[in-house]
Amino acid sequence: MPTGGHAHSGGVEAAIVDGSLADLADLAQFLLGRLHTAGVVAAAFAAATCHALTAGGPDPAGALAGLDAELDARTPSPAARAASRAQGRTLLRAGRAAWPVTPGPRAPHHPIALGMVAAGARLSPADAALAAAHATVTGPATAATRLIGLDPIAVTAVLAQLAGDVAATARTGRAAAALPARDLPARTGIRLDLLAERHRLADVRMFTS
Repeated sequence: MPTGGHAHSGGVEAAIVDGSLADLADLAQFLLGRLHTAGVVAAAFAAATCHALTAGGPDPAGALAGLDAELDARTPSPAARAASRAQGRTLLRAGRAAWPVTPGPRAPHHPIALGMVAAGARLSPADAALAAAHATVTGPATAATRLIGLDPIAVTAVLAQLAGDVAATARTGRAAAALPARDLPARTGIRLDLLAERHRLADVRMFTS
């Protein structure tokens, strides 16, 4: 879908600039760390959003606002918050062109928007969680391919090797879908927050985030 994800590196560009991501092995470790921190949170909130809209609760708008606020609290970096909301807004535009997506926040965090679009497309919370986990690694992997000229086939192999971790992350997210918003996972990727802020202050950037 045309959601603007190609403009976001998920911390990869900043990691390349500081020298901590230089080759395929570095990328694999970066993606694994991202998956088990930000990925778990994204999968849980996407699944919870989809569940809130498909379970027939009395106040779906209130549920969406609560989920968005809780995810905001789990995103300490202002740069990361801005990137997430920018991608969420664009995803909603594309989703609403294709499916009847429930009204909600104008520019929600990306996992919230993903859950809203999944519900509009009649997908399940498990589907939303899997899509969120998948997007956690595929976007940054594509960015690394473009930034340091990695072999796309080799990068695809790295993603294939992470398939089990992606599926496990999605299951963790789905298992949390019915929890109160305040009890959803709050795993922290401190390095991702630092990279987001460094990238925001960089004089030269190829990616928005």
